[in-house]
Amino acid sequence: MITRSCFNTIGLLCLSMALIACSPTQTREDFASMAQSDLDAVSESKVTHWQTMDQIAPASYLTDLINDPQLEGLIQQALQANPSLQKTQLTLQASLWSLKSQQGDSLPSIEAGFSSNKSEGESTSYKADLSISWEADLWQKLAQAEQATAKTLASDEALFQASRDTLVANVIKSWLAITAKQHAITIEEKRLALLEANEKLILKRFRNGLGDLEALDESRTSASQSKADLVEYQENLAIEIRNLQLYLGRTAPVDFVINSDYPEVNLTLSDFPNQNLQRRPDLKSAYLAIEAADLNTSVAYKDMLPSISLSATLSETAASPRAALFGSPIWSLLGQITQPLYQGGQLKAAAEIAKLETAQAYQEYRDTLLTAVNEVENTLGQERVLSQQVRHIQDALASSQKNLNQYEKKYRTGLVELNDLINVQETTFDLEAQLDNLIYQHLSNRVDLGLALGLGVKSE
Repeated sequence: MITRSCFNTIGLLCLSMALIACSPTQTREDFASMAQSDLDAVSESKVTHWQTMDQIAPASYLTDLINDPQLEGLIQQALQANPSLQKTQLTLQASLWSLKSQQGDSLPSIEAGFSSNKSEGESTSYKADLSISWEADLWQKLAQAEQATAKTLASDEALFQASRDTLVANVIKSWLAITAKQHAITIEEKRLALLEANEKLILKRFRNGLGDLEALDESRTSASQSKADLVEYQENLAIEIRNLQLYLGRTAPVDFVINSDYPEVNLTLSDFPNQNLQRRPDLKSAYLAIEAADLNTSVAYKDMLPSISLSATLSETAASPRAALFGSPIWSLLGQITQPLYQGGQLKAAAEIAKLETAQAYQEYRDTLLTAVNEVENTLGQERVLSQQVRHIQDALASSQKNLNQYEKKYRTGLVELNDLINVQETTFDLEAQLDNLIYQHLSNRVDLGLALGLGVKSE
């Protein structure tokens, strides 16, 4: 015999199915596919152009760019102790626990309770209960919410990798900059020694009536200017060492030996399809953010659909705690279907907001992609320009050194004035300093190029 409760249940199910049929359809753009198409278009249009660069020795990671045990030790110190990186890692660990919390939503929840009650004129009563509840994931809403959290976690992991890559690149460039600052000091010390020697020579000639005060004053001016520059270069070196100390997360001075010569920085584009923009962690993070936002949009739409939950309760009320806990409990079972009907447009608004957030994530991906392309183009352009500048200044310095040798010979034979010789000496020192700075910029730019191509560092 069919009871009235059965009719009610059947009617409720029919009403729910009707409401499902009337639920809003999800007309959404596939932003993840659009993002992949954008990346493919960039790869097709840029890879051939990028491969025209001269081939050098291969490198797969940023740490492969320079083979130096001392630098490797500094990099490991930075990865282990840099406070900013450690803070990012702790945030990542918190996101991992958020994912585990999200996974618990799809599992049954169990609660136990024990209470006592005493009213005037009555004896104390004790109540023990055990309840189990579970929401059926009928529309895969909970599964998609869990997937969205997992995508967000993967996006955070990619950002953490990007932070590691940037930190390592900064350590390498700071290490190169320290060598450059020391070279600048060495060149300026040689210049100052020569200027002071020239000053003594001019003073001696002046006392012998072979010169004038203008030449002596000019010589002293040049020497004083060189001393001022030397003080500045020494402080620049100290600042760069403090910068390295900051990257290493240390308060004590960094104990290392400054390289006397620049190391060779290795980089290649010969196997560029394996070293393209897809290796960049910031692009990976932006793409995963799109997928996470799209899943959250699906969840927001499914919040408007019916939900089915089951709950079971065991309870017992008795005059003693033992009887309440170990007696014969009464059980009850409840199945419930809930369909949101009206919430002031909140669910619809949440779904639209989620759609807009997905669109925003796509635009952020495009911005990251355009920035990545711009960084590669700029560093490649600098690679070509700096390579040419280094060659030209090397030629200029070689010519200037030959010219200096000729002037020194002519000065000793009295064919040129001392002032002319000093001018050639100054030009030679200027070219030497310029060349050293260009070499440093060239090596530093190669580190930036490797970072732009997504070489990165090995994951732990």
